[in-house]
Order: sequence, then structure tokens, then C-alpha cells
Amino acid sequence: VMRRNPFGMDICCRKGSRSPLQELYNPTQVSLSNTAILHQIRRDQVTDTCRANSVSSRKRRVLTPNDLKHLVVDEDHEMIYCYVPKVACTNWKRVMMVLTGRGKYSDPMEIPANEAHVSSNLKTLNQYSIPEINHRLKNYMKFLFVREPFERLVSAYRNKFTQKYNTSFHKRYGTKIVRRQRKNATQEALRKGDDVKFEEFVAYLIDPHTQREEPFNEHWQTVYSLCHPCHIHYDLIGKYETLEEDSNYILQLAGVGNYLKFPTYAKSTRTTDEMTTEFFQNISSLHQTQLYEVYKLDFLMFNYSLPSYLKLE
Repeated sequence: VMRRNPFGMDICCRKGSRSPLQELYNPTQVSLSNTAILHQIRRDQVTDTCRANSVSSRKRRVLTPNDLKHLVVDEDHEMIYCYVPKVACTNWKRVMMVLTGRGKYSDPMEIPANEAHVSSNLKTLNQYSIPEINHRLKNYMKFLFVREPFERLVSAYRNKFTQKYNTSFHKRYGTKIVRRQRKNATQEALRKGDDVKFEEFVAYLIDPHTQREEPFNEHWQTVYSLCHPCHIHYDLIGKYETLEEDSNYILQLAGVGNYLKFPTYAKSTRTTDEMTTEFFQNISSLHQTQLYEVYKLDFLMFNYSLPSYLKLE
């Protein structure tokens, strides 16, 4: 049975109407203009941080196609979304599949999570030619979502190292972490890598050897390195803490807010501030200081204050 998609036409072919970029910088609705001010403040914060840290951040390298593989393109609504794992990226990818699916999907939550992460289901910016990339970076509305860096880190640790089903992560990273960080590790631990402690994970992240060996996995890589906010001008910076409002604002700007809402769900397993505090209790102040250095630009750029539980040296 063919189900008629309520927005088969509108959602794909909004030509002739204003683009999200025009609506953002020159809003026609009062409700949109108040929010626009908040996002201007967030944009300024990023610009100021990039400028202040230009020595470290502006080794004005040219972005390579590999740098653009996290930027999902929506041609029909002229939007680009840089996804950051552990910041509602599964739901945002589902929404992008609805937006770009030309009526193939209508309800984001009907899309299985694993399908949202199949790379061929979404088009990323690295698949375009250089002129096409430049055109889109200039004319499309670019947005990303961020989260308190250490809360995101604990969320990644809990998901990848404490869940039994994540055997590929245990094998790829767990075994390496155990081998490097645990004295007198058992043969089983070295083979399985499925019981990594948070302290060992932190020691692995701050180990200079780790950074030299290969880039961080995307689940704990800095937002700064995944989305390149000093080289790409993001028009909107959504926050995990105000996920619903920010997401629905973006959908309004795209002109689909009437029939597409960002999926909301109360997840009892979500990593919270209290939980993060607990995880950091066993981390020495030296390691906390070194870890803060790794994620410092994310803290500054997205205006997250130093967590009260940190004991920095």
C-alpha cells in the first residue's frame, strides 16, 4: 500500500521560497528574530575563540576532502549539517534522511538507528567537486550541535566500553588501551579489551603516543577537529542542552517546521552532569589538567565553563 507522504512535494521542492540562510539573517517572523540574536552571540564566541587561539588553530591549512566527511548536505533545503557523535547525531541523521529522501521517509523515528548511520543514505560534502563544495559552503546554511565536552566524553566511554555488544570497539581500542595502560593485565583482558576503566581511557587520551599514532576516533574526537569551525563559518550552533528548541528553530528556517518536528524522547540512560562528576572523581588532578588541555578549544569555543568538579593543577 502506498502511503501518501503529507509533504511529498513541499519537502523536496521549495524553490522560489526564501532559503534558510536568508531567513536566518533576515527573518520575516518576529519569533525567529529573537532566536537569531542568541545564535549571533554563539557565532561571535566561535569567531573570537578562533582569533584568540589563531596560533594553534589557524595554521591556515587548506581543508581536504577527508575533512569534510562529517558534513551532510541537503540539496533541497540548502543546508549542511556537521554531525558530532554523542550529540543527538542519530536523530539528526534521521531528520536529514526525511529532508533529503524526497518523500521516501516521513517519520524520523521510523528509521532504524543503524540505518541512519549507513553512509550511502546521506550525501556528504566530500563527494562534490571543489567548485561545488565552495558554492555550497558559501550559499547553504551550515549548522552543528555541541555538548559539554566532558559529558560527551563520558557518554562515549559508557556507550563504547561498558556495553557488551560493542565488541568491535573493545577489540580495536580496548585491547590497545589495556595493553598500554594496565600493569599485569590478564591474557583475557589483553585479548578481549572489554573491561576498560574510565581512568585507563583518560590515560590513553592524554598519552602523546596516542595522538601521534592516529587521529582520535570520531566518538571522542574534538568538535573543533571534526567540524573545523575556524575554517568553516557555521551559521547556527545548536546545543545539546537546548536540543529541541534549537532543532525546531532550524526546521522552521528550512520551511518545514509545520509538519516536521525534531524527535523527542526521554532517555533514562542519558549521561548527565552528576554522572560525569562521578566518573571524574577517580581521575588525578594532573590527568584532569592534561585532559582539559586536549578539549580546551571546545570548552572555550562553545562557551562551556570549567566544570566545578575539576581539580586542575
